[in-house]
Amino acid sequence: DTYSVYASWTRIFQPQNLGKGRAVRTALEAARGEILVIQDADLEYDPAEYRLLLRPIESGEADVVFGSRFVGSSDHRVQNFWHQQGNRLLTLISYVVTGLNLSDMATCYKAFHRRVVPALDLQSPGFGVDAEITAKVARGGFRIFEVPVSYFGRSQAEGKKIRLKDGFSALASLAPT
Repeated sequence: DTYSVYASWTRIFQPQNLGKGRAVRTALEAARGEILVIQDADLEYDPAEYRLLLRPIESGEADVVFGSRFVGSSDHRVQNFWHQQGNRLLTLISYVVTGLNLSDMATCYKAFHRRVVPALDLQSPGFGVDAEITAKVARGGFRIFEVPVSYFGRSQAEGKKIRLKDGFSALASLAPT
């Protein structure tokens, strides 16, 4: 696979569940590559599509790439109506706060050039980390791209953990610090 040249897999275990935000911070601290990809471990996003995220950074057009579930014609599993509406509302609020016209602010599929990471200084312990990343890359003036990706979301019965309280956490993470 073309992306395997960029992938370095090291599993880091935390002694307890410290939240998604802490997991992302730990991963970014341990990563050593020039281009870093964040993907949730539940495989709702297809690792075979790393090349889509990498292309704008490798070509020198982007510093940050968001994989969107809502643009293009990539395959996707039909989502829970309320999860999708919550995501759209958060994305709209993100647009107002950051000025970025992203279609999917809360995507769990992002790539960064290494030079972006110091500007993130992530603080959110939980699911608000995606909103925090969005706000900080917008404020940092980085070149941001969005590419269509496949999405095969899980239901709550299959282990989906996102809840209404996580939406409030995301809102708080959009606020300027």
